[in-house]
Amino acid sequence: MSDPNCGVAHGEPAAPATDRVLVAVFASPVAAALLRLGAECGFAPVLVDPSGQEVDGLPDGTTVLREVPADPHADVVVCDHHRDELGEVLRDALATDTRWIGLMGNPRHEGPHVAALAALGVPPEEVARVHRPIGLDIGSRAPAEIAVSTLAGLLADRNGRSGGQLAR
Repeated sequence: MSDPNCGVAHGEPAAPATDRVLVAVFASPVAAALLRLGAECGFAPVLVDPSGQEVDGLPDGTTVLREVPADPHADVVVCDHHRDELGEVLRDALATDTRWIGLMGNPRHEGPHVAALAALGVPPEEVARVHRPIGLDIGSRAPAEIAVSTLAGLLADRNGRSGGQLAR
């Protein structure tokens, strides 16, 4: 029996992964890049923006919502930690049965989500469910680089891998 990953690398179609959902929260160039690359990796792309703001460059078939959907197969990535709605969006996402919730931001500073969630009365054990930092440390700067880092971390997590350095 041949290795299915090897076959895919040589052009054979991959088995569809119909239960995979990638939710990018807050419209931005990073969210658009994340959803485009996520769609290429078999995720159903969903953009959530409470203000209804849209962003150019979303992949075809992207669902646009105002709140995080309750989906046990969803990976939720909050793409902007400076929005006034941050606490409310995270509180509501934590109340769903999503698989994973993460927040982009500088790991050298405490995330603003900690204070925002505490102010809303969210218990510390729930706040701890929000992953931060997210992605792989590759020195990302541009939106596409941030998206690659984030998506690589999500894929590693989903596949039970560390996401660490490749053996040399």
